[in-house]
Amino acid sequence: LKKASKRVSCSKRYKIQKKVREHNRKLKKEAKKKGVSKRVKKDPGVPNSAPFKEEVLREAEQRRLQIEEVKERKKQAKKEERAQKRKKEKEAASKETEPKAKKARQDEVGKHSEKAIAPDKNSKQYLCSELNKVIDASDVVIEVLDARDPLGCRCPQLEEAVLQREGNKKLLLVLNKIDLVPKENVERWIQCLQLEFPVVAFKASKQIQDKTVRARKSRIVASNDVLDKSRGAACFGISCLTELLTSFAANTQNEASLRVGVVGFPNVGKSSLINSMKGILACNAGIKRGITKSMQEVHILKNVKLIDSPGVVASPSNPPASMALRSLQMEEGRESVLEAVRTLLKLCDKTQIMLQYNVPDFRNSLEFLTLFAKKRGYLQKGGVPNTEQAATAFLADWTGAKLSYFCRAEGNHSLPAYMSDAVVAEMKKGWDLNQLKTGNEETLKGVKFPNQASSIGFTSKGPTAGLLSVSDISAEKPGAAAAEREAEQNNEV
Repeated sequence: LKKASKRVSCSKRYKIQKKVREHNRKLKKEAKKKGVSKRVKKDPGVPNSAPFKEEVLREAEQRRLQIEEVKERKKQAKKEERAQKRKKEKEAASKETEPKAKKARQDEVGKHSEKAIAPDKNSKQYLCSELNKVIDASDVVIEVLDARDPLGCRCPQLEEAVLQREGNKKLLLVLNKIDLVPKENVERWIQCLQLEFPVVAFKASKQIQDKTVRARKSRIVASNDVLDKSRGAACFGISCLTELLTSFAANTQNEASLRVGVVGFPNVGKSSLINSMKGILACNAGIKRGITKSMQEVHILKNVKLIDSPGVVASPSNPPASMALRSLQMEEGRESVLEAVRTLLKLCDKTQIMLQYNVPDFRNSLEFLTLFAKKRGYLQKGGVPNTEQAATAFLADWTGAKLSYFCRAEGNHSLPAYMSDAVVAEMKKGWDLNQLKTGNEETLKGVKFPNQASSIGFTSKGPTAGLLSVSDISAEKPGAAAAEREAEQNNEV
């Protein structure tokens, strides 16, 4: 059968349209009487004549950002939950489909190969064991310190462990990143640290290339010359440190090569120092914390061998500022980067931060990160400032070789509990101290130092406690640090 046509006469169609119009008019009239309107009224905003208009707008923006953050967190949590659920379902389905014989074989293999399972290289136990291996294998231990906060980069537990080990091990301090600190400050720190251990001033190169890259670029002589003379590629203190180690190796009269362990907290420049000494990219180095996971030996001379080590694991009992700059947990995401930024801003002069980052006046860390995110272009969907990305970039500036800040050296110096005059004399024995002094003076002449006015003054929280054994990790008490963090948050205005 043929389908009935939907065509109607024009008079009928016009009549229907008229009825619909009348019906809509009637509904509008009733809605008007009741005071109900579908149209959303436009927010008039804060009038210009209102007092404290800027403060009101700022508070509204902060509230909106906080709501957005909460929403984002919930969204992320739901996404992770769904992913976990899918993973479990997939595993269950794959187990069901596996043949019984294969299952039995896998179970049997699993029982026998429990001991052969590879250790987790990110675990604290593994990192501590690798660090202890480096200390045990070394004749000389170099503790690398960031010149911007040398006292904060010192680990009393590490120094004590080196002094107590058998074999009469020597401890040498290397003050790295001296090009980011005013000259007077570097000289004062060298004088202060020399009262305990020999100190070498050093500036590692930031543009060390791999062998293959160097071979490829060596044909273009002109461009290479320009690159090598740049500030980042320049390296100072190599000759001083090399001569010092060579003369010490000669004095020891040992047939085996001198083994030098390079230790310190993450991002102080351990791997960069080894790469600069070797002249090629021998160890992986970067801004990210904890790139080095295990010990690595590098021959730099016929009779000298350097051993790279993972960063010292910071104890959770440290103050929040020390954890923000030295802890691997920041990279793992266990600590909030926003809290870390809040802590660091409290220890600096606000005016210097404003000048350094070229941002207007701010009242708290969240407002600073909002301004900083807009300045750097860290924006989310809809133009919302990405405060978390801004916080990560801010921390990278502080731990990487970019930002210039300094801590004032101690006025009244006193030896730590594990040190004595006899230990100091023993640590200085065997080194050519006159050669070291001359080498440091030459290094300081060659480096281009920043002006004190253009650097940020920072308050150091003293030496950072580290974990060196499994017993320390199991007995760690993060409660004190957490309590201090809460107290600092409560005191924030």
